[in-house]
Amino acid sequence: MSALLRLLRTGAPAAACLRLGTSAGTGPRRAMALYHTEERGQPCSQNYRLFFKDVTGHYISPFHDIPLKVNSKEENGIPTKKARNDEYENLFNMIVEIPRWTNAKMEIATEEPLNPIKQYVKDGKLRYVANIFPYKGYIWNYGTLPQTWEDPREKDKSTNCFGDNDPIDVCEIGSKILSCGEVIHVKILGILALIDEGETDWKLIAINVNDPEASKFHDIDDVEKFKPGYLEATLNWFRLYKVPDGKPENQFAFNGEFKTREQWPTGNLVLSLHLKWKPLQCNKINPDISCTNLQISDSPFRCTQEEARSLVELVRETPKVTIVTGREEKVWGERRR
Repeated sequence: MSALLRLLRTGAPAAACLRLGTSAGTGPRRAMALYHTEERGQPCSQNYRLFFKDVTGHYISPFHDIPLKVNSKEENGIPTKKARNDEYENLFNMIVEIPRWTNAKMEIATEEPLNPIKQYVKDGKLRYVANIFPYKGYIWNYGTLPQTWEDPREKDKSTNCFGDNDPIDVCEIGSKILSCGEVIHVKILGILALIDEGETDWKLIAINVNDPEASKFHDIDDVEKFKPGYLEATLNWFRLYKVPDGKPENQFAFNGEFKTREQWPTGNLVLSLHLKWKPLQCNKINPDISCTNLQISDSPFRCTQEEARSLVELVRETPKVTIVTGREEKVWGERRR
Protein backbone atom coordinates (compact mmCIF):
# COMPACT_ATOMS: atom_id res chain seq x y z
CA MET A 1 0.00 0.00 0.00
CA SER A 2 1.34 3.46 -0.92
CA ALA A 3 1.97 6.20 1.61
CA LEU A 4 -0.90 8.11 0.02
CA LEU A 5 -3.39 5.33 0.77
CA ARG A 6 -2.09 4.87 4.30
CA LEU A 7 -2.55 8.57 4.93
CA LEU A 8 -6.18 8.46 3.81
CA ARG A 9 -6.98 5.34 5.82
CA THR A 10 -5.73 6.93 9.03
CA GLY A 11 -8.22 9.76 8.96
CA ALA A 12 -11.04 9.88 6.42
CA PRO A 13 -12.84 13.21 6.86
CA ALA A 14 -16.58 13.63 7.08
CA ALA A 15 -18.42 13.35 3.77
CA ALA A 16 -21.73 14.35 2.30
CA CYS A 17 -24.64 13.74 0.02
CA LEU A 18 -26.58 15.27 -2.79
CA ARG A 19 -30.28 15.57 -2.09
CA LEU A 20 -32.06 13.44 -4.68
CA GLY A 21 -34.80 14.82 -6.87
CA THR A 22 -33.91 18.48 -6.41
CA SER A 23 -32.41 19.25 -9.80
CA ALA A 24 -32.49 18.22 -13.41
CA GLY A 25 -29.10 16.58 -12.93
CA THR A 26 -30.06 13.94 -10.37
CA GLY A 27 -30.34 10.29 -11.29
CA PRO A 28 -27.92 8.59 -13.67
CA ARG A 29 -25.11 10.97 -14.61
CA ARG A 30 -24.91 11.82 -18.30
CA ALA A 31 -21.48 11.85 -19.89
CA MET A 32 -20.16 15.30 -20.70
CA ALA A 33 -17.87 16.29 -23.53
CA LEU A 34 -14.57 16.23 -21.68
CA TYR A 35 -15.49 15.25 -18.13
CA HIS A 36 -18.03 13.09 -16.39
CA THR A 37 -18.71 12.05 -12.83
CA GLU A 38 -19.07 8.90 -10.77
CA GLU A 39 -21.18 8.70 -7.64
CA ARG A 40 -19.86 6.77 -4.67
CA GLY A 41 -21.33 6.24 -1.24
CA GLN A 42 -24.90 6.36 -0.01
CA PRO A 43 -26.91 9.29 -1.39
CA CYS A 44 -28.15 11.65 1.31
CA SER A 45 -25.53 10.52 3.79
CA GLN A 46 -22.21 11.85 4.98
CA ASN A 47 -20.19 9.39 2.90
CA TYR A 48 -21.56 10.52 -0.47
CA ARG A 49 -18.89 11.57 -3.00
CA LEU A 50 -18.96 12.67 -6.63
CA PHE A 51 -15.65 11.82 -8.31
CA PHE A 52 -14.48 13.17 -11.66
CA LYS A 53 -13.13 11.40 -14.74
CA ASP A 54 -11.72 12.73 -17.97
CA VAL A 55 -12.84 11.74 -21.46
CA THR A 56 -10.64 8.61 -21.36
CA GLY A 57 -12.32 7.39 -18.17
CA HIS A 58 -9.35 8.16 -15.92
CA TYR A 59 -9.93 9.65 -12.49
CA ILE A 60 -8.81 13.26 -12.03
CA SER A 61 -8.93 16.02 -9.44
CA PRO A 62 -11.40 18.72 -10.55
CA PHE A 63 -9.56 21.25 -8.38
CA HIS A 64 -6.10 20.61 -9.82
CA ASP A 65 -6.41 18.73 -13.14
CA ILE A 66 -9.15 20.65 -14.94
CA PRO A 67 -7.49 23.70 -16.54
CA LEU A 68 -8.60 27.19 -15.62
CA LYS A 69 -8.68 28.53 -19.15
CA VAL A 70 -10.76 27.28 -22.05
CA ASN A 71 -8.02 26.25 -24.44
CA SER A 72 -10.04 25.13 -27.43
CA LYS A 73 -13.13 26.13 -29.35
CA GLU A 74 -14.13 22.48 -29.56
CA GLU A 75 -14.98 19.88 -26.94
CA ASN A 76 -14.38 16.31 -28.07
CA GLY A 77 -14.92 17.35 -31.68
CA ILE A 78 -18.11 19.27 -30.91
CA PRO A 79 -17.86 23.03 -31.62
CA THR A 80 -19.04 25.30 -28.85
CA LYS A 81 -21.00 28.44 -29.59
CA LYS A 82 -18.51 31.01 -30.79
CA ALA A 83 -17.61 33.88 -28.53
CA ARG A 84 -16.57 37.25 -29.85
CA ASN A 85 -12.83 37.50 -30.44
CA ASP A 86 -12.43 40.08 -27.67
CA GLU A 87 -14.27 37.76 -25.26
CA TYR A 88 -12.37 34.58 -25.96
CA GLU A 89 -9.64 35.48 -23.48
CA ASN A 90 -12.40 35.89 -20.88
CA LEU A 91 -13.56 32.26 -21.11
CA PHE A 92 -12.94 29.92 -18.19
CA ASN A 93 -13.90 26.43 -17.09
CA MET A 94 -16.48 26.41 -14.30
CA ILE A 95 -17.28 23.40 -12.13
CA VAL A 96 -20.94 23.42 -11.08
CA GLU A 97 -21.32 22.43 -7.43
CA ILE A 98 -24.88 23.54 -6.63
CA PRO A 99 -27.74 23.65 -9.16
CA ARG A 100 -30.10 26.62 -8.99
CA TRP A 101 -33.08 26.33 -6.59
CA THR A 102 -31.42 23.60 -4.48
CA ASN A 103 -30.44 23.92 -0.81
CA ALA A 104 -27.73 21.31 -0.21
CA LYS A 105 -24.36 23.02 0.21
CA MET A 106 -22.29 20.88 -2.14
CA GLU A 107 -18.63 21.76 -2.59
CA ILE A 108 -15.30 20.49 -3.85
CA ALA A 109 -13.58 18.77 -0.94
CA THR A 110 -10.30 20.65 -1.06
CA GLU A 111 -8.95 18.70 1.91
CA GLU A 112 -9.49 15.22 0.42
CA PRO A 113 -7.39 13.34 -2.17
CA LEU A 114 -8.86 13.75 -5.69
CA ASN A 115 -11.08 16.56 -4.34
CA PRO A 116 -14.51 15.00 -5.03
CA ILE A 117 -17.69 17.01 -4.54
CA LYS A 118 -19.36 16.35 -1.21
CA GLN A 119 -21.88 18.08 1.01
CA TYR A 120 -20.57 20.39 3.70
CA VAL A 121 -20.91 18.99 7.21
CA LYS A 122 -21.24 21.26 10.23
CA ASP A 123 -21.68 20.13 13.83
CA GLY A 124 -22.02 16.57 12.58
CA LYS A 125 -24.93 17.38 10.27
CA LEU A 126 -25.26 17.91 6.55
CA ARG A 127 -25.66 21.57 5.77
CA TYR A 128 -28.59 23.03 3.81
CA VAL A 129 -28.92 26.77 3.29
CA ALA A 130 -32.20 28.30 4.38
CA ASN A 131 -34.68 29.71 1.90
CA ILE A 132 -34.34 33.50 1.75
CA PHE A 133 -37.81 34.80 0.94
CA PRO A 134 -38.99 34.81 -1.82
CA TYR A 135 -36.32 32.44 -3.19
CA LYS A 136 -35.86 28.68 -3.02
CA GLY A 137 -32.27 27.72 -2.24
CA TYR A 138 -29.43 29.11 -4.33
CA ILE A 139 -30.63 31.59 -6.96
CA TRP A 140 -27.92 30.78 -9.54
CA ASN A 141 -25.99 27.74 -10.65
CA TYR A 142 -23.19 28.00 -8.13
CA GLY A 143 -19.69 26.67 -8.48
CA THR A 144 -16.03 27.47 -8.81
CA LEU A 145 -13.11 28.03 -11.18
CA PRO A 146 -10.48 25.25 -11.01
CA GLN A 147 -6.81 26.00 -10.40
CA THR A 148 -7.56 29.12 -8.34
CA TRP A 149 -7.02 29.67 -4.63
CA GLU A 150 -7.77 32.47 -2.17
CA ASP A 151 -4.74 32.36 0.12
CA PRO A 152 -5.72 32.52 3.82
CA ARG A 153 -2.21 33.72 4.74
CA GLU A 154 -2.36 36.80 2.54
CA LYS A 155 -4.42 39.93 3.16
CA ASP A 156 -6.21 41.18 0.06
CA LYS A 157 -5.27 44.80 -0.61
CA SER A 158 -8.75 45.62 -1.92
CA THR A 159 -10.70 44.23 1.03
CA ASN A 160 -8.09 44.29 3.83
CA CYS A 161 -9.16 40.72 4.71
CA PHE A 162 -7.44 37.37 4.29
CA GLY A 163 -8.57 34.79 1.73
CA ASP A 164 -11.03 32.01 2.57
CA ASN A 165 -8.75 29.06 1.59
CA ASP A 166 -10.99 28.00 -1.33
CA PRO A 167 -11.10 28.32 -5.11
CA ILE A 168 -12.92 31.43 -6.32
CA ASP A 169 -16.74 31.15 -6.43
CA VAL A 170 -18.91 31.67 -9.51
CA CYS A 171 -22.61 32.56 -9.80
CA GLU A 172 -23.78 31.40 -13.24
CA ILE A 173 -26.90 33.33 -14.31
CA GLY A 174 -27.94 31.55 -17.51
CA SER A 175 -31.39 30.25 -18.38
CA LYS A 176 -30.75 26.55 -17.70
CA ILE A 177 -30.65 24.69 -14.43
CA LEU A 178 -27.37 22.80 -14.58
CA SER A 179 -26.28 19.60 -12.84
CA CYS A 180 -23.93 19.06 -9.94
CA GLY A 181 -20.57 18.10 -11.43
CA GLU A 182 -21.04 19.69 -14.86
CA VAL A 183 -18.01 21.45 -16.31
CA ILE A 184 -19.03 24.38 -18.49
CA HIS A 185 -17.41 27.31 -20.27
CA VAL A 186 -18.30 30.68 -18.79
CA LYS A 187 -17.53 34.29 -19.56
CA ILE A 188 -17.08 36.62 -16.60
CA LEU A 189 -19.41 39.62 -16.46
CA GLY A 190 -18.46 41.22 -13.15
CA ILE A 191 -17.52 40.68 -9.55
CA LEU A 192 -18.80 41.16 -6.02
CA ALA A 193 -16.47 41.40 -3.01
CA LEU A 194 -18.18 39.55 -0.15
CA ILE A 195 -16.68 39.69 3.33
CA ASP A 196 -17.87 36.40 4.84
CA GLU A 197 -17.19 36.16 8.58
CA GLY A 198 -14.15 38.39 8.17
CA GLU A 199 -12.68 36.59 5.13
CA THR A 200 -12.43 37.74 1.52
CA ASP A 201 -14.81 35.64 -0.56
CA TRP A 202 -14.93 36.91 -4.15
CA LYS A 203 -18.06 36.11 -6.15
CA LEU A 204 -17.77 36.13 -9.93
CA ILE A 205 -20.94 36.81 -11.93
CA ALA A 206 -20.78 34.76 -15.13
CA ILE A 207 -22.86 33.13 -17.85
CA ASN A 208 -22.50 29.81 -19.64
CA VAL A 209 -21.14 30.64 -23.09
CA ASN A 210 -23.42 27.95 -24.56
CA ASP A 211 -26.53 29.35 -22.89
CA PRO A 212 -29.25 30.50 -25.34
CA GLU A 213 -29.04 34.00 -23.85
CA ALA A 214 -25.23 34.27 -23.70
CA SER A 215 -24.91 36.50 -26.77
CA LYS A 216 -26.78 39.31 -24.97
CA PHE A 217 -24.42 39.44 -22.00
CA HIS A 218 -21.00 41.10 -22.21
CA ASP A 219 -20.68 42.96 -18.91
CA ILE A 220 -22.34 43.39 -15.53
CA ASP A 221 -24.59 46.19 -16.84
CA ASP A 222 -26.25 43.70 -19.18
CA VAL A 223 -27.41 41.68 -16.18
CA GLU A 224 -29.42 44.64 -14.89
CA LYS A 225 -30.69 45.33 -18.40
CA PHE A 226 -31.91 41.84 -19.29
CA LYS A 227 -32.52 40.41 -15.79
CA PRO A 228 -33.71 43.46 -13.81
CA GLY A 229 -33.54 42.94 -10.05
CA TYR A 230 -31.20 39.96 -10.26
CA LEU A 231 -28.13 41.82 -8.98
CA GLU A 232 -30.10 43.32 -6.11
CA ALA A 233 -31.41 39.85 -5.24
CA THR A 234 -27.85 38.50 -5.37
CA LEU A 235 -26.63 41.17 -2.96
CA ASN A 236 -29.50 40.55 -0.54
CA TRP A 237 -29.06 36.79 -0.71
CA PHE A 238 -25.39 36.90 0.22
CA ARG A 239 -26.07 39.48 2.90
CA LEU A 240 -28.77 37.43 4.62
CA TYR A 241 -28.18 33.74 3.93
CA LYS A 242 -26.47 33.02 7.27
CA VAL A 243 -28.90 35.03 9.40
CA PRO A 244 -31.31 32.06 9.82
CA ASP A 245 -28.39 30.19 11.43
CA GLY A 246 -28.09 32.90 14.05
CA LYS A 247 -25.14 34.72 12.48
CA PRO A 248 -24.90 38.42 11.67
CA GLU A 249 -25.40 39.81 8.18
CA ASN A 250 -22.43 39.52 5.85
CA GLN A 251 -20.60 42.65 4.73
CA PHE A 252 -19.16 43.73 1.39
CA ALA A 253 -16.20 45.68 0.14
CA PHE A 254 -16.89 48.66 -2.16
CA ASN A 255 -20.23 49.17 -0.35
CA GLY A 256 -21.68 46.15 -2.12
CA GLU A 257 -21.10 47.59 -5.58
CA PHE A 258 -20.77 45.14 -8.46
CA LYS A 259 -17.66 45.94 -10.44
CA THR A 260 -17.62 45.79 -14.22
CA ARG A 261 -14.67 44.42 -16.13
CA GLU A 262 -13.66 47.98 -16.91
CA GLN A 263 -13.90 49.17 -13.32
CA TRP A 264 -12.17 46.09 -11.94
CA PRO A 265 -9.90 43.90 -14.08
CA THR A 266 -11.67 40.64 -13.33
CA GLY A 267 -9.36 38.69 -15.59
CA ASN A 268 -6.38 39.96 -13.62
CA LEU A 269 -8.00 38.90 -10.36
CA VAL A 270 -8.59 35.41 -11.71
CA LEU A 271 -5.01 35.25 -12.97
CA SER A 272 -3.67 36.37 -9.59
CA LEU A 273 -5.64 33.62 -7.83
CA HIS A 274 -4.34 31.13 -10.39
CA LEU A 275 -0.78 32.22 -9.60
CA LYS A 276 -1.50 31.70 -5.90
CA TRP A 277 -2.72 28.17 -6.65
CA LYS A 278 0.43 27.16 -8.53
CA PRO A 279 2.77 26.94 -5.49
CA LEU A 280 0.38 24.45 -3.90
CA GLN A 281 1.58 21.92 -6.46
CA CYS A 282 5.27 22.45 -5.65
CA ASN A 283 5.30 22.79 -1.87
CA LYS A 284 2.99 21.83 0.94
CA ILE A 285 2.33 25.47 1.83
CA ASN A 286 -1.07 24.68 3.33
CA PRO A 287 -1.61 21.37 5.17
CA ASP A 288 -5.40 21.75 4.89
CA ILE A 289 -5.30 21.40 1.09
CA SER A 290 -4.91 18.04 -0.64
CA CYS A 291 -2.78 18.51 -3.75
CA THR A 292 -3.18 14.95 -5.07
CA ASN A 293 -3.38 15.14 -8.86
CA LEU A 294 -2.81 13.01 -11.92
CA GLN A 295 -1.78 15.40 -14.69
CA ILE A 296 0.63 17.99 -13.31
CA SER A 297 3.93 16.55 -14.43
CA ASP A 298 6.26 18.46 -12.10
CA SER A 299 4.15 18.07 -8.97
CA PRO A 300 5.46 15.87 -6.15
CA PHE A 301 1.82 15.10 -5.30
CA ARG A 302 1.06 13.42 -8.62
CA CYS A 303 -0.31 9.88 -8.25
CA THR A 304 -0.97 7.00 -10.62
CA GLN A 305 -4.33 5.83 -11.93
CA GLU A 306 -3.95 2.70 -9.80
CA GLU A 307 -3.55 4.81 -6.67
CA ALA A 308 -6.46 7.03 -7.70
CA ARG A 309 -8.69 4.01 -8.28
CA SER A 310 -7.78 2.66 -4.85
CA LEU A 311 -8.69 5.99 -3.26
CA VAL A 312 -12.08 5.98 -4.95
CA GLU A 313 -12.76 2.38 -3.95
CA LEU A 314 -12.40 3.34 -0.29
CA VAL A 315 -15.84 4.88 -0.72
CA ARG A 316 -18.37 2.11 -1.27
CA GLU A 317 -20.44 2.08 -4.43
CA THR A 318 -23.78 3.83 -4.73
CA PRO A 319 -26.77 1.48 -4.39
CA LYS A 320 -28.92 1.05 -7.48
CA VAL A 321 -31.73 3.58 -7.21
CA THR A 322 -34.38 4.39 -9.79
CA ILE A 323 -35.26 8.07 -9.87
CA VAL A 324 -38.15 9.45 -11.89
CA THR A 325 -37.94 13.07 -12.95
CA GLY A 326 -40.65 15.04 -14.69
CA ARG A 327 -38.42 16.70 -17.26
CA GLU A 328 -34.83 16.27 -18.32
CA GLU A 329 -34.04 19.96 -18.40
CA LYS A 330 -35.54 22.95 -16.60
CA VAL A 331 -35.33 26.53 -17.76
CA TRP A 332 -35.13 29.83 -15.88
CA GLY A 333 -38.56 31.23 -15.19
CA GLU A 334 -40.59 28.08 -15.83
CA ARG A 335 -43.14 27.09 -13.23
CA ARG A 336 -41.86 24.68 -10.59
CA ARG A 337 -44.19 21.84 -9.64
